Amino acid sequence: MSTLPWTPDLSVGVDFMDHDHEEFLALVNACVAASDADLPALFDRLYDHTVAHFAREEALMEQTGFFAIDCHKGEHGRVLAEMRRFRAHVDKGNIAFARAYVGDQVPQWFILHRNTMDSATAAFAARQVA
Repeated sequence: MSTLPWTPDLSVGVDFMDHDHEEFLALVNACVAASDADLPALFDRLYDHTVAHFAREEALMEQTGFFAIDCHKGEHGRVLAEMRRFRAHVDKGNIAFARAYVGDQVPQWFILHRNTMDSATAAFAARQVA
């Protein structure tokens, strides 16, 4: 497992989205580095952040009439459901399984999601404001 640090090239050009993405990656990296005792609380913080983060993006999509809102919201729902399933593993004491998910799958998903859905949302929103 490796960390994925926030770098300026990950910016999508919408301040609140960039801030949320930076915080999201910091929480992912904290989960990867956490002790087994600390991981459950950090995983909960990551989940809570992700719920709020997605809600802010979805509000932007609603405001701007984003054409692919259903697809983007569907992906958000899928990821939150997946996170809840992995939190259940934490509850059962399977910390290593949850840590592998956060350290391997989540960063890969984030890059793909940022490069596709979030970039499209940000570009569409910028055109609506201009």
